[in-house]
Amino acid sequence: MTSTDGADPKFYAEGLRFECQGSGKCCTSRGAYGYVYLTTDDRKRFAKFFGLTVARFQREHCETTDGHVHLKNPEADCAFLRGKRCSVYEARPAQCRSWPFWPENLNARAWNRDVKSFCPGVGKGKLHSPEEIEKIMRSKS
Repeated sequence: MTSTDGADPKFYAEGLRFECQGSGKCCTSRGAYGYVYLTTDDRKRFAKFFGLTVARFQREHCETTDGHVHLKNPEADCAFLRGKRCSVYEARPAQCRSWPFWPENLNARAWNRDVKSFCPGVGKGKLHSPEEIEKIMRSKS
């Protein structure tokens, strides 16, 4: 999950514009993209947000697949999506905070096919520099 596999620095050498539009589309299941992986810090942040112990949060809301902890029911929309809004926005995981600047998205083919085709925030708002993109990309894990 810390890999930069798939990222092409030439693709984002001039930076990329992105600003979340609050559509909630990135929170709806898209097959393999349905998994919301959680770091230890994510689980601590969620536990604090809900007023639970980390162990209880993990028991009630998490599963482990191939050694990676993730939210339950990856084949369904995010359990914390209410309408089209994130109900845990302040506590959202690193994976969500770093969208769409994931290594596997940062090449022309994936950006156009997997991101731009459905995310209305692409091409809008702030121009993120290559350095910012790489910092965000590293924060995913």
